[in-house]
Amino acid sequence: QVQLVESGGGLVQAGDSLRLSCAASGRTLSTYAKGWFRQAPGKEREFVAAISWSGVNAYYSDSVKGRFTISRDNAKNTVYLQMNSLKPEDTAVYYCKADRVGVSSPYWGQGTQVTVSS
Repeated sequence: QVQLVESGGGLVQAGDSLRLSCAASGRTLSTYAKGWFRQAPGKEREFVAAISWSGVNAYYSDSVKGRFTISRDNAKNTVYLQMNSLKPEDTAVYYCKADRVGVSSPYWGQGTQVTVSS
């Protein structure tokens, strides 16, 4: 059974940095695209960043572009999200996702809380 486990969340001040990790277990997901999403209280889950299976292509939402960096280490079956210059509006539960064309349903992690105080 595949599991995605996020870690690295916490409480920080505005302007600080955090690095989230999402480790997969149960099978290798090196051929899966991976992404990060977030959900703030009372809001819908939104896209944050994604990275192709090879790591060559990365995509970001406008709200995090220039501040966040997504990366992956296929040897460790892990995807990362480096978050710099954090803002209070970045406060949310962050989820990682693994997906691939032809797969009926993607894999999701349980989420990690990020809270940014002003």
